[in-house]
Amino acid sequence: MNKYVVMLLAAPVMLAASPAPQSVQLSSTVMAEKTVSVGGREQVELKTPGSVLPGDRLIFQTNYRNGGGQPAMQVVVTNPVPAAVAWTGEATPGAVESVDGGKTYAPFVQLKVKGADGALRPAQPADVTHIRWTLASIAPGASGLVKYRGMVR
Repeated sequence: MNKYVVMLLAAPVMLAASPAPQSVQLSSTVMAEKTVSVGGREQVELKTPGSVLPGDRLIFQTNYRNGGGQPAMQVVVTNPVPAAVAWTGEATPGAVESVDGGKTYAPFVQLKVKGADGALRPAQPADVTHIRWTLASIAPGASGLVKYRGMVR
């Protein structure tokens, strides 16, 4: 059975902001979503994964904070989806997606890809290569997060 080390799955996060991108700090985490039985009841736990297997569910989270003294305007946070992961279709509201390696973005329902026969077809969640959010304004000292869910291929 294939086994993937989490370090290979940790996607880099790209940031663009205007006017002062250096004032916005980002940190990212990857958590495994595990269903466990506690007292005879099933519940979902988030754990730092040591390794993952095909079918494991992951949450990719990017925390942001404006450490500057001015609002950060039009902050763009872009998360590449690791090749070993298929996006499940779940992301923090306001996301737009790419199926062409991050060249273009649109709401998921508008995306199309070429099928094996060369004809365009509606994109499937597993076709997504990047997820992007544009945060209109982050006040000085403010923080928040964006996230998406994936499944190991």
